[in-house]
Amino acid sequence: MPKLAVVYLSTQGSTKMMAEAIAEGARERHVEVSVDNFFEWDPEEAASADGIAVGSSTFNYTMHPPIAKFIDKMIDAGVEGKVGAAFGSYGWSGEAPVHIAKKLREAGMDVIDPVLRIQYIPNEKDLLECNRLGKDLAEKLKKK
Repeated sequence: MPKLAVVYLSTQGSTKMMAEAIAEGARERHVEVSVDNFFEWDPEEAASADGIAVGSSTFNYTMHPPIAKFIDKMIDAGVEGKVGAAFGSYGWSGEAPVHIAKKLREAGMDVIDPVLRIQYIPNEKDLLECNRLGKDLAEKLKKK
């Protein structure tokens, strides 16, 4: 069974809501999923999954520095050829998921487009989009 790591940094809880909905969608397609705040992850453990979804809220027009460092360590552990996704919530500008996707692509990951960006607190429709991303990740993982 393919394995998906869902790693996130959530300052207000919105990106966490997104992460959980992504995980739920992947589980509905019979993929083994581990989802948690990046503080709980070892970068090498995340890198060992078949697919990796990384999320961050936006801070000063980019991802938070701690999640950027985590991604760098995860990339150093080896992620080339894996399936990826980027997501996050924002209040004003929403660049974090775009920056995450760029880092993952540069590391050789096959990142699902478009990145998923949700303004403020996700509503029911937004969470359905997150669930759909989880299903899309699962289907892509099964084809690899």
